[in-house]
Amino acid sequence: MRTKKDQTTNVTPNTQTKMLTQLNTIKSRLAITITDYDTLLANAIKAVSARFDSECNRVFARATDATEEFGAEEIELRPALYPIENVSKFELKTDETGGWMEQTGVEYLIRHACVLSLAAPLGNFREQARVTYSGGYVLPGDTPAAGQTSLPGDLEQAAVEQVAYWYRNRDKLGLLRSWPHQGTYETFAQLDLLIEVKAVLRKHERWSV
Repeated sequence: MRTKKDQTTNVTPNTQTKMLTQLNTIKSRLAITITDYDTLLANAIKAVSARFDSECNRVFARATDATEEFGAEEIELRPALYPIENVSKFELKTDETGGWMEQTGVEYLIRHACVLSLAAPLGNFREQARVTYSGGYVLPGDTPAAGQTSLPGDLEQAAVEQVAYWYRNRDKLGLLRSWPHQGTYETFAQLDLLIEVKAVLRKHERWSV
């Protein structure tokens, strides 16, 4: 049975602040022309971008020379950053005294741009392994180079709609319900991810067997 991976990723990417959409795109969506809310909106974009990573158990923003640890006995690796572009090196640590030792001649295959299949384990279950690689999506505002992949349009649009929704309802956060007109009322029990946003994120979740 397929289950969602229930542990957080331990990837350490060398990347800048992640923003799955640009400030100007959000301002255009909200028809805002002044700069008064730029900082507020930028922080909202960063928060939504981090939430998307957490919900999908992966890292969307492209990074180079990211490192990710895994059990040395594992041979099927599912890195948090994908599409995977290339692998720089594999390392093995037997104890803290010796530290990380680079492993040469490691045979591996990149499958579907998201799985690293090793021909043989780097070690045993008492040891720790680490891979250094580049991957992820080039974010809006940057131009992908050869071999790189732009952020899917549905993810950017989902981020835009989520930030816009948060902005328009920011004064209602924490309210259970409101009575704006006599007997009619609105409920705000869960100002969370929009239904359409959840549907998009489900398509980009990282799963494990």
